[in-house]
Amino acid sequence: MIREFFYRTGRRYASKWTVLCIDLCIVSVSFILAYFIRFNLSFNFDVQRLWTQLPIVVLLFLLAFLISGSYKGVVRHTGIKDIYAIFNAVCLASIGAIAVVMANRFSGFVDEFTIPLSIIIINSLLAFLALSASRYVFKISYEAIMNRGEAPAKNMIIYGAGESGIITYNTLTNHSKMQAKVIGFIDNNRKKVGKQINGVKVYDKAILTSDFVKFNNISEIIFSIQSISPKQLRTLVNEVVDLPVKVKIVPPVEDWINGELKVSQIKRVQIEDLLDRPPIEIRNSKVMKDFDDKVIMVTGGAGSIGSELVRQICKYNYRALIVVDQAESALYDLQQELKQAGFFNFVPIVGDIRDKNKMRILFEEYRPDRIFHAAAYKHVPLMEQNPYEAVKINVAGTKTIVDLAVEYDVEKFVFVSTDKAVNPTNVMGATKRIAEMYISCRQQEGKTKFITTRFGNVLGSNGSVIPLFRKQIEKGGPLTVTHKDITRYFMTIPEASQLVLEAGAMGKGGEIFIFDMGESVKILDLAKNMIRLSGLHYPDDIDIKITGLRPGEKLYEELLANGENTLPTYHDKIMISKVREIDYSRTRTMIDELCISNLFFKDNVVQLMKSIVPEYISNNSDFCKLDQKNPRTSPKSKSEVGFPQLNN
Repeated sequence: MIREFFYRTGRRYASKWTVLCIDLCIVSVSFILAYFIRFNLSFNFDVQRLWTQLPIVVLLFLLAFLISGSYKGVVRHTGIKDIYAIFNAVCLASIGAIAVVMANRFSGFVDEFTIPLSIIIINSLLAFLALSASRYVFKISYEAIMNRGEAPAKNMIIYGAGESGIITYNTLTNHSKMQAKVIGFIDNNRKKVGKQINGVKVYDKAILTSDFVKFNNISEIIFSIQSISPKQLRTLVNEVVDLPVKVKIVPPVEDWINGELKVSQIKRVQIEDLLDRPPIEIRNSKVMKDFDDKVIMVTGGAGSIGSELVRQICKYNYRALIVVDQAESALYDLQQELKQAGFFNFVPIVGDIRDKNKMRILFEEYRPDRIFHAAAYKHVPLMEQNPYEAVKINVAGTKTIVDLAVEYDVEKFVFVSTDKAVNPTNVMGATKRIAEMYISCRQQEGKTKFITTRFGNVLGSNGSVIPLFRKQIEKGGPLTVTHKDITRYFMTIPEASQLVLEAGAMGKGGEIFIFDMGESVKILDLAKNMIRLSGLHYPDDIDIKITGLRPGEKLYEELLANGENTLPTYHDKIMISKVREIDYSRTRTMIDELCISNLFFKDNVVQLMKSIVPEYISNNSDFCKLDQKNPRTSPKSKSEVGFPQLNN
C-alpha cells in the first residue's frame, strides 16, 4: 500500500507548492529550536517575543525560497545543485533577518522585533541541515520502498574515479528505472585507491579478476575517462575484455546532450574501439576551397561510402549536389535523413549508371564540376558467379560516366577503387583494376583530371564482416571465419569518405592514392574480441567455425607498395602509387571490346579480363583452370609488372 502511494506520488511528482509549505514548516520548527538551543534547552526566554518574530522569519524565508527557486526541484532526484539552492535561500533569508534587526534599531520600533544575532546564526545552521536532510530522507525512503524485495538488476563497476566517473555514478543511481548498484570505482591513481566516493570504494585495477566479478555478481564495467588517448583506452579495455562482463563506455563530454550525461548515451564498447590503429586526421581546408560554388555529383550515393560522402559534402558551400543511385529505398532513406538534419540543397536521382541516355540528360541539365564515382558491385563471391554483371556495372558503367565527364569538361573525376584491384585474384578486383586502367587511358585526353583512391575494408559497410558477426552472435553462433590466418585492413566509413574528399582536393590528375591503414587485423582475433565484448565466452558460449576460403578470396590483402613504388604527399597517411606503364591504345581497344561484347559465357568474360590485366591470377575459383591453360607464376608475374607488394 505504501509502495503504491509512493509510486503514484513519484509518477505525478509532488507539487512545488507542497514542497514550499513543508520547507516553511521546517524553518518554523528550526527557529523555535534555535531559541531552545540558545537558552540551554530551557524556557528562560520571552516566549511572546518568539511568536512575534516567527512570522517575520517565515516571511523572509518565503521570499528567499521564491527568489532561489529551491522548492522547484524534484525531491526524489535531489542533487548537489538543489543543495546549493537551499544554501543560497538560507543565506538570503539570514541576511534579510539581519537587515530587519538593523532597520529596527535605527527606526526605534519596539524591542520585540529585535532578533538576537546568535539566534539568526543558529537558525541558519539548523534550517540548512533540516532542509537538506528532509530531501535526503525522502529520497532514500522512496528508493527503499520502491526497491523493497527486489535485488538490483545490475551490479556495475565504473572505471575512472575522476569527475566524469562521479557524473556517471550520479546518472546511473538517479535513474529510477535503472535499478543499478555501483559496486566500486577503479582508478590508477594511487592517492584515490582505498578512499570512498559517495560511500563507494575506489579500487586498484588489480582487483578486477574473475573471482571478484563473480563474488560481487558484476554484470557491467563502464569506462568513464575523458582525458585518455584511444591507444590507452584500447589497452585498458583489452585488460578486462576476457572477464564475464559487458564492457561499456561513456562518450566524450562534447557529445553529452545539453552538457548532461544520459543513461542512453552509455554504449557498449564497439570492436572499432579495439582496432590497433590511430584515427586518421584529414585537413578540410583544401576540400572547402575545392568545393566552393561547385556542382558535385555522387554516383552510388546511397551506398556505404557514397552516402557518407554525401553527408560530408553537405557541410560545405557547394552550389548543387546531385546524388545518383539505382537503389530506391536506400536513396529515400538518405533523403529523409538529410532533410531531418536540415540539409535541403541536394537532388536525389534514381538512375542506373549503365543507362547512357539517362546519364547524358543529367550531365546536360546539371553540368557537374566534380564527380565522385562510388557506384559498383563489390561482393567478391557473388561477382565470382556473375562476371558478366560485374563487367557491366564496374567497367561499362564506369566507362559511361568517364566518357560523359570528358565530353562535358568535368573538372575533376574521383574514382573509388579498392585494395582488391592490386594483383587481383577475383572478378570483382579485376573489374575495378580494368576501370582504373580505362581512367588512365582517358586521362591522356581532354581537360578532366582523373583521380583514383584505394583503401581496404570499411567498418560497418553493407556486407562487411563486423555486421555479419553481430548477427551471428545474436543468433547464438557460431561465427564463421574463412581461414584461421586470414587478415584484412580496416578503416571507418567517415575516414574512407574523408580520404576520398581529400584526394579529390589534392589530386592534379592521373594519380592513384593509397592509404596507410596501419597494421592488418587477423579476422579470427576480431571474431574472438567481438564475442568477449558481448559478455560471452569463446568457445563455451559461442564457437567459431572455419569454413574455408571463398571463391576468389585472398588470404592477405595487398594495399601498400614498397618504398620505391610510392610517392609521398603532404599528408603522411596518403601516398601516390606508382603503377606500371600500359599501352593506352591497345588497352582501351580491349576494354571497349569487353564492354560491347555479349559475352554471356563466364569463361569468355574472364578470359578477356585476364588478357587486359595480366597480373589477374584466380585463387580458389573455378576460373583457376584458365590460368592453367596459360601458366604463369603468380609472384614472378606480380613482380615483373611492378605492382605493389606487401610483406606479410
